[in-house]
Amino acid sequence: MNGDHGTPITDIRVRLVGEDGNAFAIIGRVRSALRRGGREDLIEAFTHEATAGDYDHVIQTCLRYVDIE
Repeated sequence: MNGDHGTPITDIRVRLVGEDGNAFAIIGRVRSALRRGGREDLIEAFTHEATAGDYDHVIQTCLRYVDIE
């Protein structure tokens, strides 16, 4: 699995700039993008990991799973 060396696990892009910065809104946006990108298999693991820490952890987890714009 990728995501350990600066390359996201998927090639799915998610725009965060100019969007709601609330952690739950960000998690929801990434979950929706994973679903649209056909990666439903990652949604549960992403959600579990993203909600296991603080705001910075949420962002770091997003960066592991998707390409952030």
